[in-house]
Parts: sequence; C-alpha cells; structure tokens
Amino acid sequence: MHFDLQPHLKGELIELRPLTAQDWEDLFAVASDPLIWEQHPENDRYKEEVFKIFFKDALESGGAFVVIDTKDEQIIGSTRFHGYDPEKSEIEIGWTFLARKYWGRRYNREMKQLMLTHAFRFVENVVFFVGENNIRSQRATEKIGAVESGTAKRVYGNRPASLNIRYVIKKPLPKAES
Repeated sequence: MHFDLQPHLKGELIELRPLTAQDWEDLFAVASDPLIWEQHPENDRYKEEVFKIFFKDALESGGAFVVIDTKDEQIIGSTRFHGYDPEKSEIEIGWTFLARKYWGRRYNREMKQLMLTHAFRFVENVVFFVGENNIRSQRATEKIGAVESGTAKRVYGNRPASLNIRYVIKKPLPKAES
C-alpha cells in the first residue's frame, strides 16, 4: 500500500492540509515569533532569511502541512511526515511548530493523533527527533505517548549537526474482542 504523505486530515480543533507556496505569508507570520524557536537547535528560524530555507525544504519534502484552526480558518503552524522507510516500517513526524497561543492545550495532541492514525495505516513505528535542549518539545512528545529510544545527530539548516533525542510510538495492538 502506498503511503500518502500529504492527506487532508481534519479533527475537531484543527485541520491539516498540504503546504503550498501561497501559504508563505501566513505561515511566516506565525514563525516570526522568536519564542517559538528559543529551545530549538536552529533558534534563529524566526528570521525571514532562515525561515525561507525551512519553507523551501518543507515544500520540496512532499510531506509538509499547514495547521489550520477550524474555528477561524487561520494558519496556526506546520508539521511534516518525513523519511518513510517501508523496510523498517517507520515514518518520522517532525518540523512541528504552533503559534504560542495554542501551546499547552489540546491542539498538538489532536494534530499528532490525526497524523498517528494515518501513519499506522502504513507503518508499525512513528519516530520523532527532538533537540537535546528543547525541553518543551520533549515534554510535548512524551505527553502523546512517545518513548525515548536513543539519540541521533541531525542537521538543521546550515548549522553543524546537533544531538537529538529519538522517540518512538509503536502501533497499538488491535483490541481483542470479548
């Protein structure tokens, strides 16, 4: 079965749709908040010249989404599927950011649940890589049930490789019928 990296997913609070070039202005308006990136390995991603590279890579990835608040239909962030590996039966979810007013609420959980539900139609494992100093994202990843499973070096933009914590969520076993 072919893994659709950019399905249109909709929940109660948010909608995920494929990122397009026309989303630049609205997405950069969200990303231009320096506090979003303060713990990220690429902590200057709020700058237009840095975000342009991120945005271009997201478009070229074929797996990036904009996150839309279903109430007001405004773009509130972005996320991405990446690195589908049918041999290992895994996909990565990452490059996620949300406007600060959506932090610590149900938005990230719903976004990840929509993505996990879709991913587990195709793979047994979903992985996440979080910068070693990005405590906020580590906690958010753990809150959705991800379990730490080692470390890896990752490159962000034109920076040297930095240490990331690798997390995994395994596909739930089917519920036994009683």
